[in-house]
Amino acid sequence: MIPVNHSENANVMNSHWFKVLTLPLLLSLLAANPSQAATVGPEVAVIEIQIGTAKTTRQVIMGLYDDAAPVTVANFKALVTKGFYRGIRFHRIFPGTLVQTGDPLTRYWLLAERRPLKAGTGGPGYTLPAEIRLPLKRGSVATSRLPDTINPTKASNGSQFFVTLAPAPKIDKTYTVFGEILEGLDVLDEISNLPADTNDFPLPNVIIKSITLSPRFAETARP
Repeated sequence: MIPVNHSENANVMNSHWFKVLTLPLLLSLLAANPSQAATVGPEVAVIEIQIGTAKTTRQVIMGLYDDAAPVTVANFKALVTKGFYRGIRFHRIFPGTLVQTGDPLTRYWLLAERRPLKAGTGGPGYTLPAEIRLPLKRGSVATSRLPDTINPTKASNGSQFFVTLAPAPKIDKTYTVFGEILEGLDVLDEISNLPADTNDFPLPNVIIKSITLSPRFAETARP
């Protein structure tokens, strides 16, 4: 092994010609690896969540990857605009790992305190084409889908989504990641640690009171 003089190496790396020669390579690597180039679009989703019998809601802000998953993001925005998610519960939680929601069968006012027998099987009545490009890291927002055995194209459920609370390398690049949590991961961590039944359904009701779209840099805090 040839010993490296780190101070001399640093001088080379900071030289003008090093930057000129390596910049095209770096740009090509970013283009080939969209997970490194994913950017949040101009709108965010502001989610108000009621946990149990609390009188106030907790806020989670989700950034959306308009460029990396355009079809999925456009569909999510359309559902949000229609008020589709209002009253839907979180129906699947794993401590420190994952929380899942978006199933219209779990709307609180339909079944009050009872857990729907088919929780996790509902949707808007259609699926979405896979847009699988990004890894699952802490805070990633991805669409749910049926297993490969009955869904070889990896088509996404039209409304259900989950948030990973830790990296998930075993299932990387197998789900459509269409956003990331910008604020409120602590809220989702708290939800993931709630008591649950044998089907991973949280025992306290965790209800989406509303989701609204807001310009990314607008003030979203309550007065």
